[in-house]
Amino acid sequence: MSILKEKKKIVLWASGNGTNVENIIRFFEQDAKVAVAGVFTNNPKAGVLQRAANYNVPTEVCSNTDFEQGSVNKLLAKYQPDLIVLAGFLRKIAPSTIAAYPNQIINIHPALLPNFGGPGMYGMRVHQEVVAAKAEKSGITIHYVTPHYDEGEIIFQATTAVSPEDTPKRLAAKVHQLEYEHYPNVIANLLSS
Repeated sequence: MSILKEKKKIVLWASGNGTNVENIIRFFEQDAKVAVAGVFTNNPKAGVLQRAANYNVPTEVCSNTDFEQGSVNKLLAKYQPDLIVLAGFLRKIAPSTIAAYPNQIINIHPALLPNFGGPGMYGMRVHQEVVAAKAEKSGITIHYVTPHYDEGEIIFQATTAVSPEDTPKRLAAKVHQLEYEHYPNVIANLLSS
């Protein structure tokens, strides 16, 4: 535990399978300066729990109410995160949590904000909308979390072309590759600045 105190600490939040979480854990596994301190989820059946266990990363299952009303803050304080990283986390976060961690909560959105964002725009819904709009490009947006969905300051964007042959599923795979490639590096850069 003493090594953990010397390192910058990340807490990852996810609601689902957790492939991005696993990618981030693996990225920082041998890092001398950064440690994944824990994984929080609102879903007791989420695949992310097993992925975290595979790397001996502590997990916390909290109710939707805990996240939405800020009672998760007490539990978060035990972890003392330098950065809270949302990786497929599908709940609104309490203003009290955002206030307690100003510019320390980041999210990745599977489109180029400000387009295709806002309430209800997550996962495959985003890719369906991008394809339906016949957009020429899509990508990822990494941004700070504010009380309003997808409106926080943009930290980083990466793009991929949307071809006429792309289905929402095919576009999702292309965007997922951008997530794997860029999210860990952006986190590392934020923690080193």
